[in-house]
Amino acid sequence: MFETLITRKLNITYPIFQAPMAGGPTTPELVAAVSNAGGLGNLGAGYLTPEQLRITINKIRGLTDRPFGVNLFVFEQPEESEETIAKMSDYLNSYRNELGIPHNPSLPKYSESFEDQIQVVLEERVPVFSFTFGLPSHNVIQSLKHRGTFVIGTATTVDEAIQLELSGIDAIVAQGSEAGGHRGTFLKNASDSLIGLIALVPQIVDHVSIPVIASGGIMDGRGLVASLALGATAVQMGTAFLACTESGAYPTYKQKILSANEDATVITCAYSGKSARGISTEFIRDMQLYPGNIPPYPIQHIMTRDIRQAAAIAKDPEFMSLWAGQGLRLANNQSAATIINETIDQARKLVIKSF
Repeated sequence: MFETLITRKLNITYPIFQAPMAGGPTTPELVAAVSNAGGLGNLGAGYLTPEQLRITINKIRGLTDRPFGVNLFVFEQPEESEETIAKMSDYLNSYRNELGIPHNPSLPKYSESFEDQIQVVLEERVPVFSFTFGLPSHNVIQSLKHRGTFVIGTATTVDEAIQLELSGIDAIVAQGSEAGGHRGTFLKNASDSLIGLIALVPQIVDHVSIPVIASGGIMDGRGLVASLALGATAVQMGTAFLACTESGAYPTYKQKILSANEDATVITCAYSGKSARGISTEFIRDMQLYPGNIPPYPIQHIMTRDIRQAAAIAKDPEFMSLWAGQGLRLANNQSAATIINETIDQARKLVIKSF
């Protein structure tokens, strides 16, 4: 009943993708559980070293023989003045005081090398590769496709979707403004690209010829049926899996997901320097009063890492980055397989009821 162009292309049972949430939630167990249940599990690998990425891919393969995906970030390395960085570090020391951690920690490299990460993806012949924030080179895309990898990009506007199709990729994730985590915007400012999913999907579908995957606020079978009716060939669900059994999210994070409401999230640059949707915290509200410039991604992300990690250990959600979409009230802590099965059951009943 729910066979689509993309389920046939990827040889998966259901048109349900688990969003590739970087930073810990997408454990090998979660990725494999989703794939084993008939969906497409995706590893958020943006922060992994090449060695960690290879090890994790092999762990996933040890848990499933089904297709799965790997997601990486594509962006230009930013430049920022030492003065701006020094001012931010001094400002962040007040939070370090509160958490009892050292001031002005030395900063490691700002991000892993995309070139080194993608080499692992190529060598491992990963079934599905997706990217966020920008566009890989033509050579990278063609190298992936020559190895049989299905390539997916992320768009938040129709213009971005058109440019993605011209790059030669196989499918597009249409990221609505409801979606949790970092915005995939790459042509304009993120604040100018906040289009709701129900408006975004049909407009992208009408302007590209490759499959579209709907993402943003989709939590159950109702969201699946609605997205397919809008022209999408699959959905991508992130927040729906954040508190599930196999998720690697910290317990404090899971508790916030399960207790927060649909009006609890905001879009902020406070934690990473790049617009992202998450549950509002004391840190986010306080950073709105910061008098200087917030360094761009990934500089700010590295600068706040010690604070976020210490907060997680202290079980203090007010200083953690609690990325989440607007479907929060519908989240639960069941297994990934149960979430997929219940989503499909609900969708099937809705379709039968409509005839």
